[in-house]
Amino acid sequence: MLFHLATYLATFFGPARLLKSYAVLITLALYLGFFISYFFLPKLYPKLPRDRGRDFTPGSEAAKGKPTGGGAVFITIFVIIAFFFVPLTTLQIAIVILTWITMLLGFLDDKSNLAWGEYRKALFDLLICLVASFILYHLNPKVLNGEALYIWLPFFTQAFAIPQWLFILLSTIILWVSINTTNCTDGVDGLSSTLALIALITMGIIFYFIIGHKDISAYLLVPHLKDGASWAILTFALSGVLMGYLWHNAFPSKVLMGDAGSRALGFYIGTSVIVSGNPFLLLATSSIILLNGGMGLLKVFLLRFFKVRLFQNIRFPLHDHMKDSRQWSSTQVLVKFMILQILITIAMLGLIFKVR
Repeated sequence: MLFHLATYLATFFGPARLLKSYAVLITLALYLGFFISYFFLPKLYPKLPRDRGRDFTPGSEAAKGKPTGGGAVFITIFVIIAFFFVPLTTLQIAIVILTWITMLLGFLDDKSNLAWGEYRKALFDLLICLVASFILYHLNPKVLNGEALYIWLPFFTQAFAIPQWLFILLSTIILWVSINTTNCTDGVDGLSSTLALIALITMGIIFYFIIGHKDISAYLLVPHLKDGASWAILTFALSGVLMGYLWHNAFPSKVLMGDAGSRALGFYIGTSVIVSGNPFLLLATSSIILLNGGMGLLKVFLLRFFKVRLFQNIRFPLHDHMKDSRQWSSTQVLVKFMILQILITIAMLGLIFKVR
């Protein structure tokens, strides 16, 4: 909204023209998101549901009774900021709305007296992922212009055309995995939000400085994303509100994001990876999230449907194993997982963008 009003406002106040600068909009969205989330979240604690606790989870008694579902607050703030600061395309409007719907489904679970069953959650996740995948394909600017859709991969200089069925299948898998692994990682104060923040900042930088920059993308031989700068504003806006939440969620936490936050964050991270055109960026942004939560999902899947026992001596999510078997404190889990993710992100970005 402000982007489109800038030209009109500049006739009355010259500096208003800065609102057409993507760098200025990124800065405003990031800082405003942080301060609004930081200020308003504590005021809404009485309105939030209370954590039910988790059976067989180390330290879950410390979380029981705390306000949860804080994701409903910061995701809603993100949506409002997005409509004010981002020159949204139809595709971006749809993704922002779906991010909020994903949050709403998670919040209803947080608020329910009895936790939703695994299959019920899986069905909702699948529906959201399928709808999002169809939207990501059919509202893509290239598809709307009658052009083929391409993905680019590590170790190859050329991009590859991808048919609709394969795009939707791949997109649905990435979104489902991102939602559920991010959700499974939420169990230690500040862990899921910190790892998600690293992923978001990484994608924001990629959108603005690499694939959204015509010259740099050409130099690195990656497809240029025309709307990369506006995706960067969206991503940094979400980073800002997440920082405001993390301020209150740092150990010892005063509020939990709940499924409302973790599932919406996982959805948006997965979406940003798909929009980038390179599915392997999920490894660069979320390797620890995938390892921490994803291996547990794989372990349960193989045991339940194929009677295959895997990682019998390792407890998942991995942060529970480290706390229970290795006697790591919550702070040690957070700091060490964060360090590992930063190291992996730097190495993976080097491989993905330069070794081609």
